[in-house]
Amino acid sequence: MTSPIAAKVSAETKQAMRARAKERLGVLRMVSSEFKRIEIDERIELDDARCINILTKMSKQRNDALAQYEDAGRQDLADVERFELSVIQEFLPLPLSQSEIDAIVDEAISTTNASSMAQMGAVMAQIKPQIEGRADLGAVSKQLRDRLSA
Repeated sequence: MTSPIAAKVSAETKQAMRARAKERLGVLRMVSSEFKRIEIDERIELDDARCINILTKMSKQRNDALAQYEDAGRQDLADVERFELSVIQEFLPLPLSQSEIDAIVDEAISTTNASSMAQMGAVMAQIKPQIEGRADLGAVSKQLRDRLSA
């Protein structure tokens, strides 16, 4: 694991072992094992972008489970998911604010001279590398669709 994020997860795992933080250690080991599984399955060395994708996916899974547990009235399980989510989010970059997303979308529209839905793919191709892992691509896509159709 050569990724700085993967190295940070490894260092935090060692620190959690020393501190005997059992719950935190479990989450960190889960993240490490997911990184290792991807490396082995795909026969690649993980870079930061791939680590962020993995962490984002894990974060979305925790959010979905959290919503289901809260709907079912299982506060005990919801608390576990909330804790796992907080540990996973420590390794994700800070999310973009709505104003930052608006600025990126405006810049991409002006750069590509997009004026209709036909150019949406080109605009998204320019936006995606800037916001990946820092904002929900589905929400940004919807926002872009609204702007281009107006």
